[in-house]
Amino acid sequence: MKEVIVLIGAGSIGQAITRRVAAGRSVLIADLRQDAADSAAQTLRDAGFTVETAVVDVASRPSVEALSMRAAAMGAVMGLVHAAGVSPSQAPAQTILAVDLYGTALILEVFGTVIAAGGSGIVISSQSGYRMPALTADQDRQLATTPADDLLALPMLQPDCITDTLLAYQMSKRANGLRVRAEAVRWGQRGARINAISPGIIITPLAHDELNGPRGEGYRKMLEQSPAGRAGTPDEVGALGAFLMGREGAFISGSDILMDGGTTASWYYGPLAPQ
Repeated sequence: MKEVIVLIGAGSIGQAITRRVAAGRSVLIADLRQDAADSAAQTLRDAGFTVETAVVDVASRPSVEALSMRAAAMGAVMGLVHAAGVSPSQAPAQTILAVDLYGTALILEVFGTVIAAGGSGIVISSQSGYRMPALTADQDRQLATTPADDLLALPMLQPDCITDTLLAYQMSKRANGLRVRAEAVRWGQRGARINAISPGIIITPLAHDELNGPRGEGYRKMLEQSPAGRAGTPDEVGALGAFLMGREGAFISGSDILMDGGTTASWYYGPLAPQ
């Protein structure tokens, strides 16, 4: 049976991981925009990969379920790379919650029913999930375990609590890490693993939007005052993703790896700490 890697979100980070784990396997690239999926597919085809494309709306259960069925029809789903999302400068708060929070929960729930034994997945989250104050243990559990279709009804996610796009993004990314931890239990029952990577500023088109958006000055300051003193690259995330999805990472599941050049460390204990 053919083995299949599913990439959701056709951007450069997802492509970097996929290139490292999909040799000899079929690839299904899904994106909200067909042209984005087609462009990524052509890049991978030119590098020798066998690729099909699909359109998916990660905030729609019928759309995600259709994608999972198509992937399963192609062969054994051995890998999932979920890299779709919107940033605080790209969408209103409720859209961010629908795509980044609910969409991720939905994908993990649905693909957790088709992932093959020995398979693994990566969710691309964000350093932003580490910038919020701690939630209560009950709130953590709600974000981790509430059925996906009930998540957006939680009191903590209502408009009077989520007051701006940055908070919506931070909450979504905090939820991503919690969700991965809980889903690792269910994925493990199928002999599969799931982890998250929380990158800092990685040079991608989305990062360019942020660096040139209304919060651009703050993002540039983050780079300058982080221990690394620079942004990251998609290839660096790709190397970590390949490790987590491969045999070397076979004992790792339910983890969220912070990969931000030390920015969060500087945020709490260095020059970036709020005054």
